[in-house]
Amino acid sequence: MTEITDSTPDWERRFRAPRVSLPDWAEDAPARSLFVSNATGTYELYAWDRATGAQRQVTDRPNGTTDGVLSPDGGSIWWFSDTDGDEFGIWMRQPFEGGEDVPAVPGLAPAYPAGLAIGRDGVCVVGRSTEDEGTTIHFVGPGEDAAAVEIYRHRQSAGVGDLSRDGRLIAIEHTEHGDAMHSALRVVGLDGATVAELDDTAAGTRELGLEVLGFAPVEGDTRLLVGHQRRGRWEPMIWDPATGEETALAIDLPGDVIAEWYPDGSGLLVAHSFKARGELWRYDLETGALTPIETPAGSVSGATARPGGEVEYLWSSAALPPQVRSTAGGVVLDPPGAKAPESVPVEDAWVEGPGGLVHALVQRPPGASGPLPTVFEIHGGPTWHDSDSFAAGPAAWIDHGYAVVRVNYRGSTGYGRAWTDALKHRVGLIELEDIAAVRAWAVESGLADPRKLILAGGSWGGYLTLLGLGTQPDDWALGLAAVPVADYVTAYHDEIEALKAMDRTLLGGTPEEVPERFEASSPLTYVDAVRAPVYISAGVNDPRCPIRQVENYVDRLAARGAVHEVYRYDAGHGSLVVEERIKQVAKEIAFAAAHLGAPRGTSAAAAGERAGEGTGEGGGPEGP
Repeated sequence: MTEITDSTPDWERRFRAPRVSLPDWAEDAPARSLFVSNATGTYELYAWDRATGAQRQVTDRPNGTTDGVLSPDGGSIWWFSDTDGDEFGIWMRQPFEGGEDVPAVPGLAPAYPAGLAIGRDGVCVVGRSTEDEGTTIHFVGPGEDAAAVEIYRHRQSAGVGDLSRDGRLIAIEHTEHGDAMHSALRVVGLDGATVAELDDTAAGTRELGLEVLGFAPVEGDTRLLVGHQRRGRWEPMIWDPATGEETALAIDLPGDVIAEWYPDGSGLLVAHSFKARGELWRYDLETGALTPIETPAGSVSGATARPGGEVEYLWSSAALPPQVRSTAGGVVLDPPGAKAPESVPVEDAWVEGPGGLVHALVQRPPGASGPLPTVFEIHGGPTWHDSDSFAAGPAAWIDHGYAVVRVNYRGSTGYGRAWTDALKHRVGLIELEDIAAVRAWAVESGLADPRKLILAGGSWGGYLTLLGLGTQPDDWALGLAAVPVADYVTAYHDEIEALKAMDRTLLGGTPEEVPERFEASSPLTYVDAVRAPVYISAGVNDPRCPIRQVENYVDRLAARGAVHEVYRYDAGHGSLVVEERIKQVAKEIAFAAAHLGAPRGTSAAAAGERAGEGTGEGGGPEGP
């Protein structure tokens, strides 16, 4: 990775500064931990022995590795091996102390991952998904020569939830009812025989989902912590599949709530997300007391309760870079090297939209007054939300003189079930109604220059960018779409099976069954109406927003001489390589400067300095 020097601009420093994830720890060997870091310039897995302080890099692959799991005894690290980000592969296993990587489950063919649970005594449960087989789940008994035995198969999407502490019960999330947005639960024995079912979609509305949060960490305890939506938001309850008993929990907090067990089973660590902020609580299972855990204002993006009772959590705010902190005091894991420069705090905007109040997060350069060139940075998912957390991408635009607006449109999480589930059948068009309402507010309030409005985003945000450029051509001066859905019908046929199931749920069927809905929601339908210059970046190995459907859209732009540029890179749904991320942001900033002019004090030449670099194997920029 290129070193950080005195001449490195702040926006690049934020990408290059070493970061670490919240460390996972082995249940029976809590001194052994696993985390992800970009210390080498590529996001990879690292082992950490807390007893000695020793850290070592576990994986080293050109396109990075982030999916890894520790065995309960801390003896081995499982990591998922795909090819150049295509998400299709097998689980590998490596000793914690280091050594040879070997297939974790010999004989199990490559597939897309669908959950993993590692038990004690060498047992495990592996979920996998392929286009031909749908979802299959396999139990592997103890012993290096044990064969994987299929215990579950279904065409609809499903996945491994958890394995009980004694290794006798397996919790599965499934969507056999055909609604990929709302899972039901099934607990089975090691032979796949059903022990118990929990299905909130059977009530008739098919609008209530469940999720596995984990079996009790106590030997012989068959209780399962479950997330449910029965009161219009995500919150936890306890279900005992052995007896059928359900225990409601008195956690009356607005917004979405998830939880995990404390290691001794005495309480729950509660993570509460509301209005783009996050906080932590402890729920005592004996008394029902809900006690706040002090954290700074901002967002908690992960937390875990340790055996001693302390809580470790990954925290940041829009202004302050992430840190792994502990309630015992101080920073738990501080990567060496230069620190990321701070950015600016967010302001909250609440705008009346067609479906209710829309929450937007606004950032502007220090001391700047409007109207400003403004980037509407649209989040992916769509079941996700932007939060008051540190993000190097928006901070780069702010450094270059732009305001940034992020919209938690209908479909976003954190605002209740009805808000999240509002997308069906008018997919994309509903989100853009909310974005349009916030756009109008941004212009009317004096924040945004209506002549210099940029619609941008990645994944689902990239999809909304292309759809918005075609359906709202008068509203946007420029578009920047990363790994987008561009041709919805082709994307459906080429994408991974789990996303096909989600699209059938969102649109009410396949392209052959509801062609009018796919047509109405596809950016390709409106490509001839696009007037703004558009920049598209795409991974050639992307299984989620495959390259062929992007090429179909680009071909239509080129056929009519529309102003556009496309950058293809050798990776999947985004890149885990820091230099590649920096290159892509530089290209976007340069594209904006070339077509809109450089904002206040930033020359087009300076903005494009890094954008002239070679594009590598994926291919170069393409113009009209």
